[in-house]
Order: sequence, then structure tokens, then C-alpha cells
Amino acid sequence: MTREGWHFEPDWISPPGDTIADLLDERGWSQAEFAVRTGYTTKHVNLLVRGKASISEDTALRLERVLGSTAGFWLQRDAQYREQLAPR
Repeated sequence: MTREGWHFEPDWISPPGDTIADLLDERGWSQAEFAVRTGYTTKHVNLLVRGKASISEDTALRLERVLGSTAGFWLQRDAQYREQLAPR
């Protein structure tokens, strides 16, 4: 059942890294293994997972290749997160 005009507005924010961490967990991969697969350092992967590093077009393409989602998904996920962080 849906309510007409209802709009979901959570009172929490989630960095794209939460999604990355969930996918790593599902695959049984460590951040170090993921770093090797993406060609990034473990430090950079950790920054991505913690939401401290933004997702660039290059990063989105690497995530698409390694995790199987689209680059557009990752760019949109990051844009929405950054927008939620911005002061209002």
C-alpha cells in the first residue's frame, strides 16, 4: 500500500562507503584485497569506506568494474551524500 504524496526523508546520512563495505563483506574481501582489485592503496580504500574521499569519475569506473554496479550509481550515491553534508 502506498500513500499518495508521501516522500521518504531520512534523518540520517550514509556515505557510499557503507555500500562498499557491505559489498566487501558479502564477497568476503578485506579492504586490502579490494585495494589490489581496484589499484588503489589500502589507505585510499579506507578513506572511501569512511566517506572521507569523494568518488571521482575514475573511482566510479573502478567501482563499476570491481563491484558490478554502474559508474552512474556510484557518482549519484556520492553526490547525494555530499549534498546531505552541506550546511543548510
